Amino acid sequence: MSVSIGDQVRLVRPQTFLKTADPMPMLRPPDLVAHNEIGRVMALQPAETAAVRFARGTFLLSIEQLTLVSENPNNASDQDASSDSDASSET
Repeated sequence: MSVSIGDQVRLVRPQTFLKTADPMPMLRPPDLVAHNEIGRVMALQPAETAAVRFARGTFLLSIEQLTLVSENPNNASDQDASSDSDASSET
């Protein structure tokens, strides 16, 4: 998976610890980020790592541990509903 700066992401699974993205990184407890919390990619680091900002801090995470979040999940369902209504109006 590839991510870009500004993408919204979510953790794939809970972490055992979190590493801060500070100039002198520290290990923090995993309960600072909820499993379903959405974060924003702030920077891309070497070794397939991204700095992701969550509500309670910015943390360094492996890109493999992230999944992209669609910008507006309601739009996709609205488009599907509108295409269904278009099909029924044609018959």
